Amino acid sequence: MKVIILAGGGGTRLFPLSRTQYPKQFLKIFDNTSLLVQSALRFSQIVKPEDIIVVTGSRYEFHVRNELNSCGMGKAHVLLEPEGRNTAPAIALAVAYCRDELGSPADEIFFVSTSDHLISPVNVFLRNVRQGMNLTGKGKVVVFGVKPERPETGFGYIKTGENIYNSGYTVESFKEKPDAATAENYLAAGDYYWNSGMFIFQMDVFLRELAEHAPKLSDITKESFLDMLRRFKETPNISIDCAIAEQSRNMAMVVLNCFWNDIGSWDTIYDAMDKDEYNNAQQGDVVTIDCKDSLFLGKKRLIAGVGLNDILVVETDDVILVAQKGESQKVKDLVEKLREDGREEADGASTVYRPWGCYTVVEEGPTFKIKTIVVDPGASLSMQMHYHRSEHWVVTEGTANVNINGAEQILYKNQSIFVPMGARHRLSNPGMVPLEIVEVQNGEYLGEDDIVRFEDDYGRSKL
Repeated sequence: MKVIILAGGGGTRLFPLSRTQYPKQFLKIFDNTSLLVQSALRFSQIVKPEDIIVVTGSRYEFHVRNELNSCGMGKAHVLLEPEGRNTAPAIALAVAYCRDELGSPADEIFFVSTSDHLISPVNVFLRNVRQGMNLTGKGKVVVFGVKPERPETGFGYIKTGENIYNSGYTVESFKEKPDAATAENYLAAGDYYWNSGMFIFQMDVFLRELAEHAPKLSDITKESFLDMLRRFKETPNISIDCAIAEQSRNMAMVVLNCFWNDIGSWDTIYDAMDKDEYNNAQQGDVVTIDCKDSLFLGKKRLIAGVGLNDILVVETDDVILVAQKGESQKVKDLVEKLREDGREEADGASTVYRPWGCYTVVEEGPTFKIKTIVVDPGASLSMQMHYHRSEHWVVTEGTANVNINGAEQILYKNQSIFVPMGARHRLSNPGMVPLEIVEVQNGEYLGEDDIVRFEDDYGRSKL
């Protein structure tokens, strides 16, 4: 079996934690592991890392690789989409890759999942996966449904029919996200399930369904994997639900008999978090009086709440989101408005992630900028120079190897060095713990495009 994990989405509904530059699959909300890592480890009990294919965009390649390496899953395949074209082309590209590059046979089973689900316990989930595998042997495309606990308007629904093979149900139809009244009717009917967005199928069955219901995508998928990569921009922008699931007469559904949450909004985050005696979910430095049924999620600053009910508060370095519970699906609309207004907060954040680590802008003015920089163990920034700024580095944690115009120097905690304007320089971390420095930039122009790269470990183009 091969596992396809889709990890290319932007996750705007979890703004301000999730941004285009750092989407929700990399977030570590519930513990010290990202949602992507949790997804990969979930399948490590039934397949080897070499049988996992993570599909993502080029902007997230190093995030994905770093996350996989961090959990011992570095041998998983990272497949880069030439551009985002929705879930059906992404899945078809991964299937073509396995067919042509990994030698998957026609009856290879594929499990498709997004990278941002919470699922527990894992052993029950894997038991449900095996039920799905049984149905793929009957030639079915299998979707996994979740018994609804409430009239949720943020999920699509599956209407089921009769029980088949003692493993699942026939699928009568798929329903788009409903309004509140329709969701109430679905809940009362008892034969509607939330669509988890996870599928399992044999390769030959998938390719036949694609040929019948999405012929343009099928024609491109029939070509070699390399040719499909070259023609990927020509693939239709269509979801797997629209391309196959909603049209096929060959669908079956298996019930997930475990906890499932797709982390699609702040309301679902609240639902998944532990609560205090007043039904508040809290994380960070939070003090409340007479607050109940609310979410308070902080990072650095104190969040103080008085007399708040059914409120969502999320604090980051540069944005504080305050929303009414039940309205968090509109956060996506808020992000669109920020983009229309030209606000850089819509897509970027004060903390920017790079292949070697990350940096955070602490303060800036017309002729200065102050950053904190974290360099991962063994990582290096590019050999570079700046035309318009000088830099002063102070080591606050770890060990730094600094190269300025060919001269190397080792710096330890509380030591500093000056990098003149125009000097070729490189910062590396030779140690076993993260290197943390404070950087003070001075100059008439401080844009990130004032970087000329001479050498780079990550294949980035010279600027």
